[in-house]
Amino acid sequence: MAVYRFKVTFEDYDDVMREVDIKSTHTFEDLHRAIHLSTGYKPEYSSSFYISNDQWIKGQEIAYMPSQRKIDRGVALMEKSKLSSFIDDPHQKFYYTFNFDRPFDFHIELIKILDDAPGVTYPFVAKSIGEAPKQFGNVFNVDSPSTAVVNDDFDFLNEMELVAEETADFEEVSDPDEVRPAADSDEHDEEEDEFGNEFSDNDHFDEGEKDDY
Repeated sequence: MAVYRFKVTFEDYDDVMREVDIKSTHTFEDLHRAIHLSTGYKPEYSSSFYISNDQWIKGQEIAYMPSQRKIDRGVALMEKSKLSSFIDDPHQKFYYTFNFDRPFDFHIELIKILDDAPGVTYPFVAKSIGEAPKQFGNVFNVDSPSTAVVNDDFDFLNEMELVAEETADFEEVSDPDEVRPAADSDEHDEEEDEFGNEFSDNDHFDEGEKDDY
């Protein structure tokens, strides 16, 4: 039985690479899970493989946990799609988006076709270079169970909104003419002395009255 060796790279992180060996009879869901066994990500997120050309242009989609819209459109499902059914090129490429809510994009390339090795349990991570970048809410360290897991409830977009609200008061008073001194400041006392009259912020007068002073 043939074994595919796929080179897996992040689109935006050139220093991270994995090589995954997987049987031709395995499904895209098996490959999806094997990739995240190697990255440390929880696999239970809506994701898709796309048949790709050499320029990484997306073609037919193969989905995991698809939206209803994709289901209605008849998109292929990972759990029902064998790898061998979608590989026509000895250097077949797939564009892969993991977790559409907070996506990471990958380039998946078939680099070798091997014989089934006795005693090897597939899928198998043949090579691992670099540490996968952490992702909010869905990263754990398979080698260190004691490592803290980032809380799924944390949302950095909401955190940014809170920061914006806290700074709103400073942004609204951007015109120095709008900032009036406190009633008991020295400047206010001097203004009262200069005019020889006492008045409070509750007193009102028009421009003509100010000219009389």
